[in-house]
Amino acid sequence: MSAIPRPAAFELSNPAGLYDPSPNAYSHVAALTPGARLVFIAGQGGEDAEGRLSADFAEQARQALANVATALQSQGAGLAQVFKLTLLIVDYTPQRLAAWVREADLAWGGAMKPVCTLIPVPRLALEGMLIEIEAVAAVSTGV
Repeated sequence: MSAIPRPAAFELSNPAGLYDPSPNAYSHVAALTPGARLVFIAGQGGEDAEGRLSADFAEQARQALANVATALQSQGAGLAQVFKLTLLIVDYTPQRLAAWVREADLAWGGAMKPVCTLIPVPRLALEGMLIEIEAVAAVSTGV
């Protein structure tokens, strides 16, 4: 997944007085601009189209992002239009956070990352599922 320039449908910022969240692959604030249409993506796991899950966390994170991208494409959007993420990570560790940061850096490149809430959980809906990503995107309507 390559990084795409940010649309004008929202602005991301990291206000003075808050720590720099960029090493953890997120921003503090997202604000919609006038004329934005919201797109909500249900939590996507790391399963492929046949429902198979890798046992590797990083592979699941990569596939979950690909699944988010597929859902967004169905609405004429892409990862560049995502301004809010909720991450659910099973058995959270600093190593899993580092793997997530690597995958987010690949997906968004040097652009500011979406605002994000990471929630450690004991398990998810499917057996073997290690990550779930919920996304909210904003698409400019040109109005």
